[in-house]
Amino acid sequence: MNEPKLESLLQDTGPARPDRRRFLRGSLALGALPLIGGCSISDEPLVEKALLKTSRFNDRVQAWLFDPEQLAPTYPESMITRPFPFNAYYRPHEVPRVDSERFRLQVGGQVAEQRPWSLAELRALPQTDQVTRLICVEGWSAIGKWGGVRFSDFLRRIGADLDARYVGFRCADGYYTSIDMPTALHPQTLLTLTFDGQTLPARYGFPLKLRMPTKLGYKNPKHVEALFVTNTYPGGYWEDRGYNWFGGS
Repeated sequence: MNEPKLESLLQDTGPARPDRRRFLRGSLALGALPLIGGCSISDEPLVEKALLKTSRFNDRVQAWLFDPEQLAPTYPESMITRPFPFNAYYRPHEVPRVDSERFRLQVGGQVAEQRPWSLAELRALPQTDQVTRLICVEGWSAIGKWGGVRFSDFLRRIGADLDARYVGFRCADGYYTSIDMPTALHPQTLLTLTFDGQTLPARYGFPLKLRMPTKLGYKNPKHVEALFVTNTYPGGYWEDRGYNWFGGS
C-alpha cells in the first residue's frame, strides 16, 4: 500500500483528514473516552488530542506484544490473489518510473558501510521468497509472492547498529515511513526485488519494496530509494497525521 505525495503533507486538507479522523475515532474503544471526560465529542481539537494520545499508547502496547520470533502465516502459491490489487494515491499510469541502471539505494545513519547499492549488487545477495498476506488498513487483504533479500541479513551486511531503535525509509514517490528495529530484524521482513517470480513491477513498487507481513499495508513502502538507521524518531507520512506508528497487522 502506498500513500499520498510528501508535498501534500504541508496542506493536510482533502480526503486525508476525514480518513484520519475515522481511523482515530476507532481508538475510542481502546480507552480514549476517559481522557476526554465530560467534554463534547464534537470538541474537535480536544478529541483529536485525546485520540492521538491513545494512538501512541496503542503503539507502546503493540510493541510490547510483538514477538520477533513468531512468523506470520504463509500460503501455497495456489492461493495467490491474481490479479493482485493495485493501491496508491495515484492512478496506475502515474506510477513512478525509476531507471534501473541509474538506481542506487542510499544507506545512511548508524551503519558502518555508508555507500549506495545498485540493483545488480542487491540481486547478487542471497535471495529468499515468501507467500504472505498483505492486510490494508482500508479493510481488504490479498495474498502475494514476494522475493528478495532478508532485511536482517542486509542490515548486518552494511554494519547497521542493531541496537538502534528505528529504521527509516524514503521513496521515489515522496512517501516516507519508519519501523522499529525488532520488526526490521524479523525473519520475514524482506527488501523485495520480485513479485510472483518476476522482476518487481512498477505498480507494486519497482525497484525496491519493503515487505513485512507483520505490518499493515501503509507500513510497507514502495519505490524505496533510501534507508537510514537512527535513534531519533523518524515518523512517517500517515503516522505524522495520527495513524498508529507501530502499525502491526
